[in-house]
Amino acid sequence: MLKFIKGNLESIDGVAVYPMVSLLIFFIFFVGLFAWVITAKKEHINQVSNIPLEEDNNELS
Repeated sequence: MLKFIKGNLESIDGVAVYPMVSLLIFFIFFVGLFAWVITAKKEHINQVSNIPLEEDNNELS
């Protein structure tokens, strides 16, 4: 099965660029996410983490 995929990919010009682009997108996304987590305000993190624990006063009984 792999030889069929490998054979098809070898016939495409410039196919080696796609793994590099996908790795770059992956790396940029997680570096950005890490930067956001480090710079996020503690108040916002506490507020968002308590959302599942709050009672909803607008529930219909």
